Amino acid sequence: MTALTLARMRADVAEMLGEAPEDISTEENLMDLGLDSMRVLGLVLAWGNTGIALEFSHLAEHATLGGWWTVVQRLQAQASASA
Repeated sequence: MTALTLARMRADVAEMLGEAPEDISTEENLMDLGLDSMRVLGLVLAWGNTGIALEFSHLAEHATLGGWWTVVQRLQAQASASA
């Protein structure tokens, strides 16, 4: 399985919002940009295919791409440690 990267996350969020990836800041509130819970759930499902135990609640606790990336890095480290 391929590790999830910040670049992929940014590109996937941008696609969901109809924006260019470079327009998605790591510090901007994604909900303010128009990302709703159904789209977040779609991202969780897609990103879960990378082998990490990502759940909707992990992302719901954070509103920025930077916050999500911190969660993903932690989950990837846990997955590597248990492999």
